Formats: sequence, C-alpha cells, structure tokens
Amino acid sequence: MQSNLFLKSKSDETIKKNKLTDGQFGFLLVLPALIVFSLIVLYPFLSSVSHSFFKAGMLTNEKSFIGLNNFKNIISDPNFTKILANTFIFVIGTTLLSFILGFIWAIVLNQGFKGSEFLRGITLVNWIIPGTAIGFLWMWIFHGQFGVLNYILRSLGLIKENIIWLADPKFSMLAVIIARTWQYMPWFMALLIGGLKGISYDIVEAARIDGANNFKVFTKIVLPSMKNIIFFILLLGIISGLQHFDIIWVMTSGGPGISTTTLSVEVYKTAFQNWDLGRASAIGAIWVAILSVFMFLYLKMQREK
Repeated sequence: MQSNLFLKSKSDETIKKNKLTDGQFGFLLVLPALIVFSLIVLYPFLSSVSHSFFKAGMLTNEKSFIGLNNFKNIISDPNFTKILANTFIFVIGTTLLSFILGFIWAIVLNQGFKGSEFLRGITLVNWIIPGTAIGFLWMWIFHGQFGVLNYILRSLGLIKENIIWLADPKFSMLAVIIARTWQYMPWFMALLIGGLKGISYDIVEAARIDGANNFKVFTKIVLPSMKNIIFFILLLGIISGLQHFDIIWVMTSGGPGISTTTLSVEVYKTAFQNWDLGRASAIGAIWVAILSVFMFLYLKMQREK
C-alpha cells in the first residue's frame, strides 16, 4: 500500500513538472503570430531602417554607407516641408470632415425612424468598396471635361467654364479629401452610433423635462458621455490617414507637381520611380516616427482602460 502511494506521488510530481505554466502556454499560442509578424513586418521594417543609412538604388546591389546624409538632405529639401504640410492637411481634413459628417449622420440614424437600419447598411457600403475603385469613381466625378460635378455646376449657373479640379493645385487637395471622406465617413458613423447607444435614454429625457434644448443635450450630455470614444476614434482616424495611399495615387499620383504628395506617396515615388532606396527608407523612417507618436497615445489609452 505504501509503495503504491509512493509511486502515485512520484507520478503526480512528474506530471506537474511536465505541465506548462500559463505563461508558457500563452507564449505557444502567440508564437505562430509572432513568427508571421517578424517575417512580414519586423524584418522588412528593420531592413528599411538600415537602408536609410546607405546610398542604395533599387536597380543595383551596390551600397555605400553615408550615415545621416539621407536625413540631412531630406530635411534641407524645401519640397519635403511642403510634403509634410500636405500630409497634415490631408490627415486633419479627412479626419475632421469624416468625423463631423459621421457624427451628424449617426445622430440622425440613432433616432430609430422607419428605414434607418436600411440607410445604415447602405451607408456602410462605401466602407467596403476598395479604395482604388473609389479613386476611379471620384476621378470621373472631378474630371475636367466630362465630370459630373462640372456638369451640375454649369447647369446651376455657378460656373461658366469647366474647372480642371485634379490638375489645379488650388482644388486637387480638396478633391482627394472629399473622396477619402466619402470612403471613411461610414466607419466613423458606425462607431459613433455604438457610442450613442450607450447613453442612457432616461438621462436625456430628464434633461428635456428640465427644459434643456437639443444643443444643451448634445453639449452637456452626449459629448461628455462620449469623450473617450471620440478621442479613440479621432486617434485611429489620424493613424489611418497618415498611412493612406491608394485614393491619392489613383486620382492625382501626388500631383499636380507635389500639391497632393503625402509621405506615403513620396516613399513610393522615391523608391519605385526614382529608384532611390536609401532616400525612400529615410523618408519611411521619418514617416514611422510620426506614426509612432499617435500609436503611443493609442496604446497608452488602451493600457489606462
């Protein structure tokens, strides 16, 4: 009997020794994702950062170490200041415009009138259409000779001659911002509706009984109740805008000149049109540094929650 107990005890100890801890088991679960991330994201990123310290072309294997010269040349280039300005104009314009229109539409659809669910579904179609298709659609709308917009404006008597929207530096950035807003507004709308659903109807009714009008209900109840989700949405909108490429490239390719060239477009043009891998990598490193600021704020917010 004692021998059996001794063997059982030894067996239990062996099982405990061979059993994985929660930390080890969790690591095994995320290991495949870590391997994929390392191969697809981490290694190319580190390779790109290393290339930024070299003079390297896309068509040859020759590389020469030049230290920080790529960064110095980029910062001293007056065009790069314009590209940075374009990037922030595009990001701020698309984020704020999408947010405002999405919020207005979310409030309208949140009223729960007949057909609101159908309209919500139709609105979300914009979000699932590929950016390239949206770019071609709006390129046709803004076409200087055959565009729908010029036809409507002429019919209303607002213009006498066609405006070459995408070839005019005064209007080209506005055109791509409108196209991106049309694509991105449904995403804001969907998340803001979720935030509106979380506001207690009883609180709103109590405020109305106390004599609060729609403006006071919005500013004193709705906005304070949704401040966290609003900050979260705006932050994600900025991050997404900083990375955006396809609509701008399809509609204007960064032109005319560099009037719609953002950091994403400049990286592509430098690498695959000018074949300057070193400079493109340096611009990419600056681009990632700007992105990382907003990513840090996002991660900090998630951790605090």
